[in-house]
Amino acid sequence: MSKEKFHVEPHIKESNYIRDIVFGFGDGINTSLGIVAGIGGASIGVDIVILAALIGMFTGAKAMAVQNYLAVKSQREILESEIKREEYEIEHYPNVEREEIEQIYKSKGFLGTDLDMVVNKIISNKQVWLKTMLTEELGLNLEIIGSPIKGALVMFVSFLIGGILPIVPYFIVKAGLITNFAALMIAISMSLTFSFLIGAVKGKMAKKSWWKGGLEMSLLGTGIALVGYGIGSELGNLGIVNPAG
Repeated sequence: MSKEKFHVEPHIKESNYIRDIVFGFGDGINTSLGIVAGIGGASIGVDIVILAALIGMFTGAKAMAVQNYLAVKSQREILESEIKREEYEIEHYPNVEREEIEQIYKSKGFLGTDLDMVVNKIISNKQVWLKTMLTEELGLNLEIIGSPIKGALVMFVSFLIGGILPIVPYFIVKAGLITNFAALMIAISMSLTFSFLIGAVKGKMAKKSWWKGGLEMSLLGTGIALVGYGIGSELGNLGIVNPAG
């Protein structure tokens, strides 16, 4: 007797958290890289580079976390209002809601006794009925919205992890082991590498080209660094900021 092989297809059940990791890490690394490149371009002392980058990192992480908390909270509030509305309609207008289920499955090709069997099975369980209305009629995915607090924490930590990477080389400068310019080159290299890796992961999870996703994220980060370096250098040359050390 042959054994059947079951195909298990992986699905992303917490895509919001994965999105938070990608955006948090990417924004963190690009923000810090832009700051260290901009201030480094103005030839400001290493202590100021580190201080400004750390302030920018923590400020950015806090702002992103708050924004993400409010966004997820709003999503959940909208979802909860839709759930209450659908529950009310199922309770008070069951015939109308049954007709909507019929129309949904007619559009999927169910007819006659097959249609009646599917509809009757769905409406026999109010929780299944409710979930079907929310997902099929309104297009709401109940599993990926997530917790506002968890989303904020994931965003905050991801931003900090990404943000600290371009700052690390400047601590080595402070120890007198490398120059500011060498630190900037290391910061850009680290940012390119880690941005490419997380962009590649994002592309692969989205079933798209991993190398295109990696290049897109890494080159955007490099572009920010070059713009920041150019602005800082020009401000230094014009004497608008005073170089130190």
